[in-house]
Amino acid sequence: MNTLTPILNPLTLPRGAVLKNRLVMAPMTTCTGFYDGTVTRELVDYYRVRAGTLGAVIVECCFIDNLGPAFPGAIAIDSDNKIPGLARIAEAIKSRGSKAILQIYHGGRMVEPELIGGRTPVAPSAIAAPREGATTPRALTGDEVDMMITKFGDAVNRAIKAGFDGVEIHGANTYLIQQFYSPHSNRREDQWGGSRENRARFPLAVLEITHKMAARFASADFIIGYRFSPEELEVPGIRFDDTLYLLEKLAERGLDYVHFSVGQLLRSSIVEHQDPTPLIEKYLAQRSPTLAKVPTIGVGGVVNKSDAELGLAHGYDLVAIGKACIAYPDWADRIINNQTLELFIDSTQREALTIPEPLWRFSLVDAMIRDTSTSGRKYKPGVFQEKVEAEALKLKINVTLDTDRITDIALEQDDSLDVDFTTTFDTLRNRMLVANSPYVDAITGATTQSEALKKAVSRALATSSKAQVIEEGGNPEAPQQYDVVVIGSGGAGLAAAIEACDDGARVVIVEKMATIGGNTIKASVGMNAAETRFQKLKGIHDSKTAFYDETLKGGKFKNNPVLLKEFVELAPAAIDWLADHHIVLDDITITGGMGTDRTHRPADRSAVGGFLISGLVKNLNNRNIDVMLDTSVAEILSENGAVCGVKVVNEYNDSRILLAKSVIVATGGFSANREMVVKYRPELDGFVTTNHKGATGSGIGLLQRLGAGTVDMQEIQIHPTVEQTTSYLISESIRGGGAILVSQAGQRFFNEMETRDKVSAQIIALPEKSAWIIFDDQVRRNNKAADEYIAKGFVEQADTPEALAVKLNMDQNALLATLARYNQFVAQQHDDDFGRQTALRHPLNEGPFYAIRIAPGVHHTMGGVTINPDTAVLNADGEVIPGAWAAGEVTGGIHGANRIGGNAIADIIIFGILAGRHAAAYARR
Repeated sequence: MNTLTPILNPLTLPRGAVLKNRLVMAPMTTCTGFYDGTVTRELVDYYRVRAGTLGAVIVECCFIDNLGPAFPGAIAIDSDNKIPGLARIAEAIKSRGSKAILQIYHGGRMVEPELIGGRTPVAPSAIAAPREGATTPRALTGDEVDMMITKFGDAVNRAIKAGFDGVEIHGANTYLIQQFYSPHSNRREDQWGGSRENRARFPLAVLEITHKMAARFASADFIIGYRFSPEELEVPGIRFDDTLYLLEKLAERGLDYVHFSVGQLLRSSIVEHQDPTPLIEKYLAQRSPTLAKVPTIGVGGVVNKSDAELGLAHGYDLVAIGKACIAYPDWADRIINNQTLELFIDSTQREALTIPEPLWRFSLVDAMIRDTSTSGRKYKPGVFQEKVEAEALKLKINVTLDTDRITDIALEQDDSLDVDFTTTFDTLRNRMLVANSPYVDAITGATTQSEALKKAVSRALATSSKAQVIEEGGNPEAPQQYDVVVIGSGGAGLAAAIEACDDGARVVIVEKMATIGGNTIKASVGMNAAETRFQKLKGIHDSKTAFYDETLKGGKFKNNPVLLKEFVELAPAAIDWLADHHIVLDDITITGGMGTDRTHRPADRSAVGGFLISGLVKNLNNRNIDVMLDTSVAEILSENGAVCGVKVVNEYNDSRILLAKSVIVATGGFSANREMVVKYRPELDGFVTTNHKGATGSGIGLLQRLGAGTVDMQEIQIHPTVEQTTSYLISESIRGGGAILVSQAGQRFFNEMETRDKVSAQIIALPEKSAWIIFDDQVRRNNKAADEYIAKGFVEQADTPEALAVKLNMDQNALLATLARYNQFVAQQHDDDFGRQTALRHPLNEGPFYAIRIAPGVHHTMGGVTINPDTAVLNADGEVIPGAWAAGEVTGGIHGANRIGGNAIADIIIFGILAGRHAAAYARR
């Protein structure tokens, strides 16, 4: 026995397993699984580096059924094909000397429909969770309850096969097992509901089948734990005496430990507010001798050795460590060596700490990330008040500033505020304080509110900076000196600014809109590149020659060959540049016009735009880069034929001069400028556009006034799959995942994987000038964007093709015949009707079935100003305009007469990096 600290004392569990000390890693959501719940390599690495000194690692909850995931990126144990991936986690933990325990669960009514393909979640009763917008679940039938218990047993069997030392049954956090025991969520009148005894049957049955599987397939010391939430707030709800009743019943059958699910080790009751007694003390005082033989795990607030020792001193037998293990992979070694730790994460250390990208973006971790860079801004200390106006909200916020940091953001008291807005504010406030910047990710589902808050904070910073300049005796309206001015904050502008800054330039970004992101944030499919390391890791054989040829063919041989060669050659390096900046695009799919999988996207298969902008903005916040929002460039200034700065005008119509030797124009195209579109293509009058309202071609006009030449201005791309009521782009990844296009007559009419111009033309040629994109649940599971479309409400779905046809007012026999014929083509891997050669991935035969009505919309303008391979802007005679650079859709020549899906993101990143590099070098001359 260790006399120095009790945390190092070993513990023998009731069934015989020995833990070498009293420390375990808590099961924490990482959101790092693949779309189908399989294990990723980075998740294995994450657990490997944290195992070792800890007595055990409890791996995050694994859903046991395909209706069970309670959050995106959850890992699964719902089928035997999950065993190999889970085995890699178990081996990684055990190889370091820690016990490996797997938590198993089902989310029940806490599952969001979009996580399960729009299907209705299941629960003991058809009672929605008491939260805003909660879905009313479907009650499980008696037979389904029996089947669910069997599925828990199957999960235990798979955990044993995967090599885990034990399982933790997740009966907490309002998930399915707790739902069966709760009088709020369980209103059944059969053997599984009603009395407390009946409600306890389900958790007891799960424990019983766990014991049976362990007895048949595992060693005698296989660990069986149970996690529980001591109380519920709901009325009626679980109270502490209910919990003791259930735990006594579970202990009688046999458990190795019970795991308190509480936010803090010494938390008191959440329903009996007048009683300050920690729940662990009540538990110890009231438990029976039988329950006293079962060790207890406490969790919550453990950062240092003293915290762990406090937990043991209050009667816990084991202590679980959560966030501290994320921030410090070697946490146990540190506290054993008496280090005093602070719970924060260096914003530059994600890879060094082996934290997967999805977990890094998870709110629990995001709150710990601290920007360790030194801001170059100077603020006047004090409190600055600004107004927030979003939808019906008109509020005031107080931004408290120190000389170089935002120290607080507070709402003026307003009794009319609802809970949703308060939650949005609190989350966004925390993100901005951690980043020391208003340029952070918006809150999902509250974008308008988020952007209004961010804008108000941005205004407060500008006001304070201006006040500081005045206090120091300066003139805030005087010309300000930079090395590089970047106009536009989409992907090209952000990449250019980051690269220029890293090359030693002082940079400012000028953005006419109120938010960062430009058109890039709407991008969906991914980024094309050939011969990348991620392709090689997946065994994809590709060549830059094929990429060049297919892009040239797609552009109808009008592409500028010099620019296209640079584009193709530098694409793999651009993928690596993003990865080096913690923006990893390592999942790969295909788009129309490409001959192989080369479209790189996030591992969770989400839309690339938001992922890309989020990552770039984090890099922006780590650098000394000024940003001016709601600020337009009125003129690019020149002297003796060379660029010397810009004149800008803010939202208050105040103007000022920014001096710089280099100006990078990255303002995007002109798809949202109807007058300009119609000028070059009259036949497109009346088409909707997928672009954001800032895509007006303003940068082209600025450069033309400097004498810049233009090319291919008449080449305007319409995208074939646009939802017309919302102008929402339906990603090419859906067709690339195996979807088909069907006319109102129920028939395919063209090769879905042809180039966008050809597919659009065929849709327009249909009598109704629209079509349906149809896919099954296999396509949905492989494309996260599909769940977004379902959540937005413009997807029709049905369990069978016949039922879907009824919803679409389509001939059932025609649709069935079309699907049968297409599925035959998939089987033979040849499309006899239209020659489709790619993305014949699997037959469309797994319900539910989905359909979205689509028609073409103005999507991309291939024309723009002329540049050379260094991104220097050329005048009408092909000569360089000194100091003028351009990147992205503002330029022309790269895509020719038609852009291939996935080439726009490649364009903005490749040439954005080049522009930043060359502009910085030119400014230093």
